[in-house]
Amino acid sequence: MLFKPVCIEDKHTITQYTYPCNYLNCDFSFANICSWRFLYNSEFAVSDGFLLIRFYVEEKGHRHRVYMFPVGDGDLKQAIGLLEQDAQADGHTLCMLGVTPECKRMLETVFPNEFTFRPERDYFDYVYLRSDLASLKGKKFQPKRNHINKFRNSYNYSYEPVTPDLVPLCLELECKWYQANRKDETADDLRHENQSMVFALSHFDELGLTGGALLVDNEIVAFTYGSPINHHAFGVHVEKADVRYEGIFSVVNQEFASRLPEQFLYINREEDLGIPGLRQSKLSYNPVILLEKNTAIKRH
Repeated sequence: MLFKPVCIEDKHTITQYTYPCNYLNCDFSFANICSWRFLYNSEFAVSDGFLLIRFYVEEKGHRHRVYMFPVGDGDLKQAIGLLEQDAQADGHTLCMLGVTPECKRMLETVFPNEFTFRPERDYFDYVYLRSDLASLKGKKFQPKRNHINKFRNSYNYSYEPVTPDLVPLCLELECKWYQANRKDETADDLRHENQSMVFALSHFDELGLTGGALLVDNEIVAFTYGSPINHHAFGVHVEKADVRYEGIFSVVNQEFASRLPEQFLYINREEDLGIPGLRQSKLSYNPVILLEKNTAIKRH
């Protein structure tokens, strides 16, 4: 079985498997897979009706080959068997990351008691109804509406879709944010995020991204972008803003969500990475699903 590095040119091949599936996991967004390939050396193969994805992670100074859950229709047992053979050829036990409860049930049906599952709370996805984020109706969203109203009363702003003309201005804001937030303990993480964003913004159309920006006095003060995970779920990959503008995140989130096509029932705003402030913020938007993601390890 031949794995090849993920490239932008592989978008159609990969999305013909991911778009029809019902997985809500943000890791199946092609834009995510492609724009983070530099860090994980992401590769894929197609075999017997399944898309198979492998990548590499560092743990305790060792580089390990790991996999995503197969996507497609066919013999799941055979597809998992191929992954296990590939892992063993690399000298490792089969390990799959981001295994959701739905995929866990499928694994336990095909391989009863053959996998160990470990929930990874820092990587659970926050999934919302698009209609909730777009309208912010009801008592539970009153604090968000208050932030938005204060911002609108304080600033004369405009919302613009991200186009090639705006990309350099978005990159300028990201550069300022990166310089202001870089610390020794987070330097590597922020550098990796910056590299991913520069790649994504520089290949915006090819990756199939959709984005929006807030401008005050003709200067971009916030931007966001994302891409479809499948035909009914949209992933928001990035939100960046100048936090000197109170309520700005609430505004850019609502403006963006309200313009997404109604075909997207769900918006996945990804994980919180165990960052307390980010967790509190994502919970405050009342997710309808806190999508559990597990590490699944094949027992010997």
